[in-house]
Amino acid sequence: MIVRQTPNAFKILFTLRGSVIPHIYPQVLLITLLSALISAVQHGIPSSFESYSTAPFTLLGIALSLFLGFRNNASYQRWWEARGLWGQLVFDARSLTRQLLSFIDEETEIGRDTQRCMIHLTIAFTHALRHRLRGTAPWQDVERFVEPEYHISMRQAGNLPEYLLRLMGKKLGYSRRHQLSSDLMIQNMDERLTSMTIVLAACERIQNTPLPFAYILLVHRTTYLYCFMLPFGLATSLGWVTPLVCGVIAYTFFGLDALSEEITDPFGVAPNHLPLTTLSRTIEINLLEALGETDLPSDIAPQDGCLQ
Repeated sequence: MIVRQTPNAFKILFTLRGSVIPHIYPQVLLITLLSALISAVQHGIPSSFESYSTAPFTLLGIALSLFLGFRNNASYQRWWEARGLWGQLVFDARSLTRQLLSFIDEETEIGRDTQRCMIHLTIAFTHALRHRLRGTAPWQDVERFVEPEYHISMRQAGNLPEYLLRLMGKKLGYSRRHQLSSDLMIQNMDERLTSMTIVLAACERIQNTPLPFAYILLVHRTTYLYCFMLPFGLATSLGWVTPLVCGVIAYTFFGLDALSEEITDPFGVAPNHLPLTTLSRTIEINLLEALGETDLPSDIAPQDGCLQ
């Protein structure tokens, strides 16, 4: 996620980090070259495109703007919902840790072990969820927080975050049977686990339910058709300025299309995706600090104005 401050008026023209220009420059260049060719034909043979009017392009441009607007709103809604879910996970992790440290009997060794195990499993769940959403290997981040006796069964689990939640639920049941806390507080802590389960399910829903392909295809086709036809309507009235105008319009439409496509899946590692690694590290630091540990991992600093 881009975290740099808004660049000044000069730098904003040349900023590429987080920009969609690297993804769309071939299309913009193609439209600009096509516009230059059509302008050259119009300059050499003035009567080539006299019958073309800008009125149809105005109407089509309005329709295309609406299509792109709807798609960008839908994509940003998915991005913002995902950010809200990870904010909820931060809340749940901190709240569960506070409850564990406050209401689990720590006068006994078994109570202290239960606190430490549950908090470590919460950290492991956070890392496991990030890796599941990004499709990466979680073991290096997860295994160090899970007791070795569970490593084999953990690797065999089809849904690692769900497995860790079930393990945390068993630990709560263990706490109840050994009367490490009251039934009311066990119920409150179980509600936090339920909320974390909701976060997991909602993130999987966002990841596994893309925008309808037919809608995306319609926007793509309309954008290309509009940008390819536009120079024919502008060459007569604008002349050699046509390549510049068409290039700017192509940059705008192709850029909106590419940006909405990028944030449709907000869990990746592109500059405009959510900083899941940073959020996971924040939860890890907070929970280890609550346990009283001093050997804490360092905060993740932005690199080139971007958090991963």
